[in-house]
Amino acid sequence: MSTPSWLVAKPIAHRGLHDKANGVIENTISAAKAAIARGFPIECDLQLTADGEVIVFHDFELDRLTGDKGLVVERKLADLTAIDITGSTAADKIPSFRQFLDAIDGQVPLVIEIKSKFNGDMALTKRACEILKDYRGPFVIKSFDPEIVAALRTLAPDVTRGIIGELHYASKNDSFMSPELKNRLANLLHFEESQPQFVSWKVSDVQSAAPYLCRVLGNLPLMTWTVRNPEDRALAEKHADQMVFEGFLP
Repeated sequence: MSTPSWLVAKPIAHRGLHDKANGVIENTISAAKAAIARGFPIECDLQLTADGEVIVFHDFELDRLTGDKGLVVERKLADLTAIDITGSTAADKIPSFRQFLDAIDGQVPLVIEIKSKFNGDMALTKRACEILKDYRGPFVIKSFDPEIVAALRTLAPDVTRGIIGELHYASKNDSFMSPELKNRLANLLHFEESQPQFVSWKVSDVQSAAPYLCRVLGNLPLMTWTVRNPEDRALAEKHADQMVFEGFLP
């Protein structure tokens, strides 16, 4: 299956076309509508709820983006979708995945990231695929977790799937990873297992061997994240086929 042409046609708005200074917050309906208004595809993040449903939210914890605290996965869908997003001038609340899809309604393509704790749990992936069966708009799915990408071959064989990667995995959320796992991810040593159809790579690491070989020898589309300034954009334009951007209008 070939990758959709839109995947490399127009820059992708990171978590929607958000603008915190003007009250448009990431992964909200408002950010999605702002991207739609300018015709940009939207990248969004999925998290699992305590009752096995799906919300559009980046963090594993509520603290950064809301007035609440605690883990997303410990709260039920009805609780989460009632929570206000801090700083939203449109009074956005955390959207369920269904609400988010209904708002987009196929108007622009979606790049959907499935978040993972790398623990083999496929509940979020399975539920997201179930919800997407009824969606008629264009989309692809990606994840940092190669087990999720591999599972998509069975769960959603007709959906284009991608792997996200970088070289160092040095963030707070990656602190649980063993050196062996980091090495496997950074060098795409899972490639035979995951069999991605596109690669999404950290822009500052885009000149490394793994994404380069995927693009040149594997003919896989290469997107970069997150492009925020002219230097990042120059790297993306020289070494990749696409960029996921924020903080400016390309």
